[in-house]
Amino acid sequence: MIRIPKTLPAAAPITAIRQDNYRTKTFTFDARLDATPGQFVMAWLPRFDEKPFSLVSADPVALMISAVGPATRLMHELAVGDKLWLRGPFGHGFDAPADQRRIALVAGGYGVAPLLWLARHELGRRDEITVILGARSVQELLYADDLRALASERAGSTAVRLALATEDGSAGRRGLVTDVLQPLLDAGEVDGIYACGPHGMLVALEGLSRRYAIPGQLSWEAYMRCGVGICGACEHDGAVLCLDGPVLSVTP
Repeated sequence: MIRIPKTLPAAAPITAIRQDNYRTKTFTFDARLDATPGQFVMAWLPRFDEKPFSLVSADPVALMISAVGPATRLMHELAVGDKLWLRGPFGHGFDAPADQRRIALVAGGYGVAPLLWLARHELGRRDEITVILGARSVQELLYADDLRALASERAGSTAVRLALATEDGSAGRRGLVTDVLQPLLDAGEVDGIYACGPHGMLVALEGLSRRYAIPGQLSWEAYMRCGVGICGACEHDGAVLCLDGPVLSVTP
């Protein structure tokens, strides 16, 4: 198994490809690295482009890749045995304090990638993990089956529950992830909020975190060109996300 460096990209063979929905696949590689949930790697197609991806796991390395542009469409043409060049990990991931016994993981769209790993990482460490997964429609939901399987398990004293929200009502509650989270906050059932997803969703969650005085850690994923803080393409409220983030804390 190849160990991925942070400097020059290393060629990582693909060992498995799973079709997640009509435009998203999960690629698993014969590679590993030391990382925490919420960190990312840079993936390079020689002679074409390099893109950032949140880690779904680090040992082995797994990435969720959605075909939304020229580079990612070319990545979708790769097969088992082909190679993708990786370097990392970069950025700061999630770091949940031990005293938060009941945590809410809130994912919107592609943002579920690091949160599935975080949910697995926190099994046995919390009393309760609530995962709220949102998308426009049931066709856009990602990793719902993985999370259902996680919710059916029990690691030590940890109970896992899953709630779905879709904007068109085709799965779970009709509405937004915040519509599911707010009643839990009203009931005092959440000690910490961890989220990744679209910018608007994160802004709303930041507001709820401050309103209810609940600590939050939000992954502000952005287009990162260099991954090492040189270009400034991922600046957010004075922070350079590839270095200071992508996970930023919200202090009530």
